[in-house]
Amino acid sequence: MPFLALIAVLAAAVTHSTWNLFAKKAAGSRHFVWLYSVGSLVLYIPVIAWVFWTQKPHFGERECLALTGTSVLHLAYSLTLQAGYRASDLSLVYPIARGSGPLLSFAGAAILLGEPPTLLSGLGLILIVVGILLVAGLTREPHRAPKVGIFFGLLTGTFIAAYTVNDGWAVKTLALSPFIIDFTGNAARVAILTPFALRDREGVFREVRTYARAAAVVSVLGPLGYILVLFAMQIAPVSHVAPARELSTLVGTYFGSRLLREKAVPARLVGATCILVGVVSLAFAQ
Repeated sequence: MPFLALIAVLAAAVTHSTWNLFAKKAAGSRHFVWLYSVGSLVLYIPVIAWVFWTQKPHFGERECLALTGTSVLHLAYSLTLQAGYRASDLSLVYPIARGSGPLLSFAGAAILLGEPPTLLSGLGLILIVVGILLVAGLTREPHRAPKVGIFFGLLTGTFIAAYTVNDGWAVKTLALSPFIIDFTGNAARVAILTPFALRDREGVFREVRTYARAAAVVSVLGPLGYILVLFAMQIAPVSHVAPARELSTLVGTYFGSRLLREKAVPARLVGATCILVGVVSLAFAQ
């Protein structure tokens, strides 16, 4: 993996885990996805205007298909993730989602995007997935892990894998701008969720007063983190970038245990080590 791509992925990991912390704090909000999507849409309009002015992108059938895919998949991901945070802990849902996602992304990139795996990249992937299982606590007493948290984690991971492969195809094969891809996803969420928000104006105003700070943080860091990932996909294999993103699991688990007072166990240190070694393996895989 090129050094610049690795730096982008590491920066994205920090921003991603940070905005997920604030999303977990807003787990009680019914309209949180709509709130931060509106914020992102407004903030990034000048950037999109600049992209259209300077790059003059072309939109054919394949480009429209890719943008439709990213709109549907990111909406499903956002709603599923927020539902998981309402039902269970950040330190359970987040690692499972981030662990199952790269496993499916790795396979999808190899099969659909023609990126053959190497021994070192395969080893890195295995270490990351094992590490995340340890961090989530599923190797110790899986029967005690909340089944609803596991369900939403796996479902979120499935959507992560789907949009990763779709968006990787969009930036690598179709040469679409990362800004356009992320902006399209936000615009679709706003368009689809606005009718529900309008039916509950009182609830929206109440949640704005309660969750304004959290929505503002996600509005800025959500798009920024994913744009960094898409940039990395442009210059590195998707099958390497997707698992390397899971370094965010370390930060997310720390946030869950230290800042949200969720249960922490020593085995998570072993899992953290596995994730770090796995990321290094992907960084040097050719």
